Amino acid sequence: MKFLMLVCWDAKKMDAQTEPVPTDTPDKTSFPWLDDLQARGRWVTGDQLAPPRRARSVRVRGGKAIVTDGPFVETKEAVGGFDIIECESLEEAVEIAAGHPVAKTGTIEVRPLWGE
Repeated sequence: MKFLMLVCWDAKKMDAQTEPVPTDTPDKTSFPWLDDLQARGRWVTGDQLAPPRRARSVRVRGGKAIVTDGPFVETKEAVGGFDIIECESLEEAVEIAAGHPVAKTGTIEVRPLWGE
């Protein structure tokens, strides 16, 4: 089964981050949690998201698109990244989420993909 992990943490800290500088050299920084999941064949894909200040929320009302800056809901935590993992059960996915470094200061929401 595949599971989506929504990685949420402090929105103000995310907005305070400086923009990454584009480079042709891949980042070789080790991330032990991810390294372990890749070695076990559990990680499918994932990435960090740009900060909430760069987000746009889109709603269609009366056939017209309404676009607002930032996340739709005011909250202290915002989605800052995601991972898609493949596990045998929800329990295994929760165990993996509990090991994510952000789980110590933020929230990891785990959901099975609908078609799984």
